[in-house]
Amino acid sequence: MQSREPIFNVPGVVLGVLAVCAAVHVALQLMPDETRLFYLIALAFVPARYAGIAGELPGGELAVYTSPFTHMVTHADIVHLLINAAWLLAFGSILSRRIGALRFLAFSIAGGLAGALMFYVMHPHLVAPVIGASGAIAAMMGGVMRFLFNAIDRREGHLLRSAPQLIPSTTLAQALSNKRILLVSLLFIGLNLGAIFGFGLFGASGSIAWEAHLGGYLFGLFAFGLFDSAPQNPSPSALEQE
Repeated sequence: MQSREPIFNVPGVVLGVLAVCAAVHVALQLMPDETRLFYLIALAFVPARYAGIAGELPGGELAVYTSPFTHMVTHADIVHLLINAAWLLAFGSILSRRIGALRFLAFSIAGGLAGALMFYVMHPHLVAPVIGASGAIAAMMGGVMRFLFNAIDRREGHLLRSAPQLIPSTTLAQALSNKRILLVSLLFIGLNLGAIFGFGLFGASGSIAWEAHLGGYLFGLFAFGLFDSAPQNPSPSALEQE
């Protein structure tokens, strides 16, 4: 008889990331309003810092180097934090079990940086703070795409929760020719582009950095193989479309 996996079995590295995000949020909430706003902007990624006004913003020149990292663990409110926490638990748990804690951290940080870079490229002079882990989480989504459908095709979806390292991944070339991966990717990209050019309100309170989602997801999809220690897909049958 097979032993049952615990319902709540979150890898330690994911719990650690959640703890850091929660600690930063609690610390900010305990500050007076004016102080909290200062540190929120100092921790946030602000594209205009790189347009020569870093000295005029909270955090000064130091934040030019630190904010691309610190913005990932900073959130606007409890709802923002909880939404990102839910997605982190879902995708982060799978990836950290597959590639290990250190590679997971490196992949997540790189994905968050890619998200910030995409936002900067599209808004290089914007004086508005970008905060949250959504760029890194979007990278996790892109990474999972590289082996998700192999698990489904082999009827081994249970391995996503218990042992994702046993699921062969697709190569980048295979991923870019897989109709399902392309469909999911186009839907994700289309949704975010629609938000950017349709109802995205950047610089307004509560707005979402959709560009960071795009940058993170594309990084995850394209670069996952550089971080993956599990086997590549040796079987073309898993990629066949009916």
